[in-house]
Amino acid sequence: MFLMVIECVLKILGITVPLLLAVAFLTLAERKVMASMQRRKGPNVVGIFGLFQPIADGVKLMVKEPILPSSANTVIFLIAPVLTFLLSQVAWAVIPFGEGAVLADIHVGLLYVFAISSLGVYGIITAGWSSNSKYGFLGSLRSAAQMVSYEVSIGLILITVLLCVGSLNLTDVVLAQQPIWFCVPLFPLLVLFFISCLAETNRAPFDLPEAEAELVAGYNVEYSAMGFTLFFLGEYANILVMSTLCTLFFLGGWLPPFDFVLFHWIPGVFWLGLKLNLFLFFFIWVRAAFPRYRYDQLMRLGWKVFLPLSLAWVVLVSGILVGFDWLP
Repeated sequence: MFLMVIECVLKILGITVPLLLAVAFLTLAERKVMASMQRRKGPNVVGIFGLFQPIADGVKLMVKEPILPSSANTVIFLIAPVLTFLLSQVAWAVIPFGEGAVLADIHVGLLYVFAISSLGVYGIITAGWSSNSKYGFLGSLRSAAQMVSYEVSIGLILITVLLCVGSLNLTDVVLAQQPIWFCVPLFPLLVLFFISCLAETNRAPFDLPEAEAELVAGYNVEYSAMGFTLFFLGEYANILVMSTLCTLFFLGGWLPPFDFVLFHWIPGVFWLGLKLNLFLFFFIWVRAAFPRYRYDQLMRLGWKVFLPLSLAWVVLVSGILVGFDWLP
């Protein structure tokens, strides 16, 4: 029993520690890529080519003095960033890095991921409410409405993928793409899913909850030091989760692009990481290339464009599968 606990703890650390390092260097990659797109240098002072900049930023944030607003609900104020960070970590429990390389290979993995992403609203709404700040509360309300709106279209897209696979297990979702990746027959859904992921993670051009122009910094305006750090880590960990889900659902996860003998010698984690980096680049590129939406445009896009389109794809795909007797 004791050995099983130790083994489980080591597996959790084997996921969490690389994830935190990936989040740290994702921030560096974002700053360098955006700097290149805007024809400037980016971080290049701390370490060779600025490689130690994320470590310097992390140390700086950890040694800052935490400030608690006098009018805040202290307990909830402190719990909110911890909740956001923990939810971004526990989603990785069911994500497979290869066939059999998963912490918890449960049969309802797809539902588990969707449930965890839905719970992310609570950390943000409690942060904005407990800080007792008008700006923070407005930012949290915006974020909650935005995340709930786009979760509807994400859910319908996942139903379409589920119809094609016939299983809620994420490993089965990947293995079902051995003949052809879902990005080929379901390419419009990949575009819808990626844009919905941008809205779900509050990223540009849908970063309305953190709109600096009118809401200062949104729901985390009153946070400093470790509280702000946990929100920051949670946000970027969620970006990694969503990019991984895009890879698993539409780009074949750890499967190589072609059935060459040479490709089978390359480990599946390499292919997964390569596709993951492609989506991470798209996240950064969209932030550098597109201006922020107005809030009414954001809601109109979610409810009047994405919802009808994703629902139409559910009907179309289910009709084709039943009509040609292709149901798995």
